[in-house]
Amino acid sequence: MALTREQREQFLAEPHVAALAVDAGEGRAPLALPIWYQYTPGGDIWIMTGRDSRKHELIRAAGRFSLLVDRVEPTLRYVSVEGPVLDTVPGTLEHLREISARYLPAEKVDGYVEFASKNHGDQVIIRMRPERWVTSDLGTV
Repeated sequence: MALTREQREQFLAEPHVAALAVDAGEGRAPLALPIWYQYTPGGDIWIMTGRDSRKHELIRAAGRFSLLVDRVEPTLRYVSVEGPVLDTVPGTLEHLREISARYLPAEKVDGYVEFASKNHGDQVIIRMRPERWVTSDLGTV
């Protein structure tokens, strides 16, 4: 059963790890990998990635990407969203802290932010406007 707009946006706003997919070019399957993301219902999605990463290069070339989030408890549910890139800006420590706090326990955020800022290189924030949605809740099959 498809989710309502409110249900899909609320589900996407929960801190699921997403599967990101982006066109990888002629003769290649799409690049698909797990990623943290930030989303507020009714807004745009943003991800943070390495400025020099293959993921960033492919997203820049494609101009769009998709995310898929799912769960299996208490029901089988998923939301897939695709859309165009709105902009790409340099990532900041504030962005890193925000995304880390979404996924990590409070007591681990400072340590992770310190580690990531020293070891992950320059980061960018890529914002995407949700344009196409595919959703379902399969219940407790």
